[in-house]
Amino acid sequence: MNLSLVAAVPAAWCVVAFSALGAQAARSLEAAAPVDQSGDWSGWYAGGQVGYSQGNANAAPTAAPSTRAGDAFGRLDGGLHVGYTRALPSQVVLGAEADIAFPYFIEDGAIVSPHTTPASNVTEKIDVVSTLRGRVGYVLDHVLLYGTGGFAPSQTRFIDSSAAHPDPERILRVRTGWALGAGADVAIGRGWTARVEYLYERLGRADAVFPSGATLGSNANSHGLRLGVSYALGSSHAHARAPAVESETVPAKSWNIHAQDTFIDQGYTRFHSPYEGINSLTGASQVKNTESATAFVDVRLWNGAELYVDPEIDQGFGLNDTHGVSAFPNGEAQKASFPMARLVIDRLALRQIFGLGGAREAVSDAPNQLAAIPDISRITIVAGRLAVTDYFDGNSYANDPRVNFLNWNIYGAGAYDWTMDQLSWTWGALAELNQKAWAARIGYFLLPAVSSDNAFDTHIPARGEYAAELEWRYSALSQPGKLRVFGWVNHGIMGGYADALTMPVSTPNYPDITLTREVRTNPGVVINAEQGVTGDIGIFSRASWSPGRVEILGGTDCSESLSLGGVFKGGWWGRPNDNVGVSAVIGGLSPIARAFFAAGGVGILIGDGQLNYSQEKVLETYYAFAVARWATLSLDYQYVVDPAYNADRGPVSIYALRIHTAF
Repeated sequence: MNLSLVAAVPAAWCVVAFSALGAQAARSLEAAAPVDQSGDWSGWYAGGQVGYSQGNANAAPTAAPSTRAGDAFGRLDGGLHVGYTRALPSQVVLGAEADIAFPYFIEDGAIVSPHTTPASNVTEKIDVVSTLRGRVGYVLDHVLLYGTGGFAPSQTRFIDSSAAHPDPERILRVRTGWALGAGADVAIGRGWTARVEYLYERLGRADAVFPSGATLGSNANSHGLRLGVSYALGSSHAHARAPAVESETVPAKSWNIHAQDTFIDQGYTRFHSPYEGINSLTGASQVKNTESATAFVDVRLWNGAELYVDPEIDQGFGLNDTHGVSAFPNGEAQKASFPMARLVIDRLALRQIFGLGGAREAVSDAPNQLAAIPDISRITIVAGRLAVTDYFDGNSYANDPRVNFLNWNIYGAGAYDWTMDQLSWTWGALAELNQKAWAARIGYFLLPAVSSDNAFDTHIPARGEYAAELEWRYSALSQPGKLRVFGWVNHGIMGGYADALTMPVSTPNYPDITLTREVRTNPGVVINAEQGVTGDIGIFSRASWSPGRVEILGGTDCSESLSLGGVFKGGWWGRPNDNVGVSAVIGGLSPIARAFFAAGGVGILIGDGQLNYSQEKVLETYYAFAVARWATLSLDYQYVVDPAYNADRGPVSIYALRIHTAF
């Protein structure tokens, strides 16, 4: 992550400690059993936290300080921490801790936005707050009560949205400040503690002077409450493995924590590009990168019920700000670009399983999944914030850009208008009936209010996405296989291609589809197959279709797609944990969509200003090298022919390096 100097030292400590935390945690979570939870309060620890704070920012033009005004703000943030404590014989504990926190992506850190001149408006955003604090505490049984205080440097960003400048001007400033608070750490398991903490942060003054003449000076302070978890890096239990689920008498775990980090560096060299529109993949060479760090926290509430939450820190950009190719080459690059790291709550959902009796099966411990032995015949109800593809359109060989294929239309179905905000998530509910040889699922999910938006249409249930899927499981040539048929209907606010084309050519930004938005319907279907060939080889295919009459709300500009590929394990060459993937996908547009883009229309991902139509073709191959049980390095290559369905442009070769760690 490209962190500022103010956060560099705490961030470096946190990143190192987070890696060590995950490497040990991957070997530490054990089945619930009577354990000593008194805690060993001496040694290094690391973890993560999320919190909410309310504060006040006092701001005024520096040339007119008497016009100072206060703005109240609320702030959801999250980050990482690392620290060291020393327990004394008197049960007093001394220590020091560094942490770093980033704002929630929708709020983007904004705290104040006053008019500094009649023609300008300066917005101040706090990108990152870090602290370096001492801690003094006292141990009561398995609880450590403590007070804390120290330095609180931060980075703030001033943005001048002057009418005289089409591109906002930005100035970065470093604030000095201090923090004071108190909290409690509670030992909850072997090496693990949960935390609740109050923190008051007093951030120092920052000033900005823009070339436009706009000026702003401000101070900020906040009161916040944080929740977090930490792991003792030197725990004597760090290398204990969780036992396999062997019998119905094994006690089920009441909670687990997993984590992952994925860094992707992707780019290409110059390619043929005779003209470009606002959504075109630029013909000049470029390199972009993305990074995500996720914690998966799962808690069993009662028999069959689990609550899971996945806080994540994201940063980076897709190629061309995630535009220019329908089958976009990086599934980690969604439609929001983050120059600074931001907090995202990926999932916050409740899952309830109702067993129907009969035979049972073992479910292993995994992210968002507690080890258990449920009935094979069961009904599962899920509700909350999640991704539709958590439960629909799955595939064992092409389902996750963090570990296998990167391309959107290979790890997913191109013509499926995936309902989501700009980062893949929505709110909804689903029900699944599972049997030994088949499963059936239905679901209802919120649609974005308009295309590529973070606000959702809450006209429930009149508008939304209605989804259904049937899954058959079978064996062919003694190898497992699955066939899924997934259908959906989106009913919400969308623009129509035909209506946009019938507008007068003199209309500004013709054909402007945003002027045609009304309640419309967009259905579609995906046929999804996977088949094991040998123990080391598996093949898969997806075919998807939609009518292609309306603009896309959350997915990509595609009316039809067909993918075919295979994954090969490295047992052939003595690397059984390595994988090689090879796949190709071809996508197309409906006739009315082609006419819209040929007339200069702009879609959710594409729009070259004109169009010499040809189907878009992509070949992707990767080699995933298992560096360790918890770390994989992948080299990925994609060859894109006729990007954005335009035969006048390309082809382009796209290269990527992916580093993935999972704990």
